[in-house]
Amino acid sequence: MGFLEAAVKISHTSPDIPAEVQLSMREHFLRRTQHVTMKLFIFLPLLLSLCLFTHRLSLLQAEWFSGVLIFLPPLFCLCRHSSFKRHLPRQMQSISLDLGNDYADEDEQKTLDTDESAKNSNAKNCGKINFSLKYDYDNEALLVNILKAFDLPAKDLCGSSDPYVKIYLLPDRKKFQTRVHRKTLNPTFDESFQFPVPYDELAIRKLHMSVFDFDRFSRHDMIGEVVVDNLVETSDLSRETDIWRDIQYATTESVDLGEIMFSLCYLPTAGRLTLTVIKCRNLKAMDITGYSDPYVKVSLVCDGRRLKKKKTTIKKNTLNPTYNEAIIFDIPPDSMDHVSLHISVMDYDMVGHNEIIGVNRVGCSAEGLGKGHWNEMLACPRKPIAHWHPLLEAKKSEKEVSSLQQVAVLTKSNVKFF
Repeated sequence: MGFLEAAVKISHTSPDIPAEVQLSMREHFLRRTQHVTMKLFIFLPLLLSLCLFTHRLSLLQAEWFSGVLIFLPPLFCLCRHSSFKRHLPRQMQSISLDLGNDYADEDEQKTLDTDESAKNSNAKNCGKINFSLKYDYDNEALLVNILKAFDLPAKDLCGSSDPYVKIYLLPDRKKFQTRVHRKTLNPTFDESFQFPVPYDELAIRKLHMSVFDFDRFSRHDMIGEVVVDNLVETSDLSRETDIWRDIQYATTESVDLGEIMFSLCYLPTAGRLTLTVIKCRNLKAMDITGYSDPYVKVSLVCDGRRLKKKKTTIKKNTLNPTYNEAIIFDIPPDSMDHVSLHISVMDYDMVGHNEIIGVNRVGCSAEGLGKGHWNEMLACPRKPIAHWHPLLEAKKSEKEVSSLQQVAVLTKSNVKFF
């Protein structure tokens, strides 16, 4: 009993264990615990990364194996086909190959034809629009009645559209718009609009109709457009006449951006080029008020690089500004064949960036009227030559600048400016 009592006493009471032994055991236990904890912190991320790697490897192996299973049946059939063909006579093989090629060519041609027809139908099938024209001689106004549209393309995910029509009588910027018709590809508008215009000016006017799909939460999608010129010859304007026109595919409105008049004058003896900005007319409205704050910026460009830039004053709240301001550049005569002038009509904005209304370019490398105006100036030195120029979209001018960089032969170092 004495031994059991001693054992029980030792197991239930720690004072019988010497204090030095208890302290050393506690320190040893703490050191082992810290050591194991440090190993866990070191090796646990490695173990986790190894597990992820093996998991991805197993997924890749499974995908590879499934791919092999997918390709095994065709390969097996191909092998059987080739082995079977070795037992066929040579004539039979040539006949089967010829027939196979013929059928393949026919199928390929059919698919190409269907693809081309589908592309053409998708590109051209924008529907039709029905409208009527009549001239009111008493009030000197053109009456335009938008009647209906037929077979419009679906622009919404539900397979329908919410169409409406914008109407312009160019080059005026005044715009009319029909109501929006919900979820229909064959809307009936039956709305009339009146454009005040003298009868003598109808020959130079264009009726522009843009069909849009209304979207409440994003930009409205353009379905297409119709442009009617020669209004006097299109129909008998003395009575109302119905007209059907195909809606032409378009992604942006090709409405005129306006025109700018400027004169060019070159003095060879002084090496001085003077561009006088006279005025603009029928500019595109860029502000909510229906007007713009236009000014003109002129850049001297050589080898695709802008060397100098000057601009006019700003005219507030107008679409027909008058400037009569001269912009002068000093260019020697031997450099006139290698430079061009880029004219940009800008809309000034007090808050935010200034927007480009339209651009134009004159010079030897320009096209159309820009090149003709430049050559006329060189042929008549010391004489101002003035012309009206239509404004173009900024993207088109950027393409012209890039082509100018490729065509230009003379570098900037070879051109000397005062």
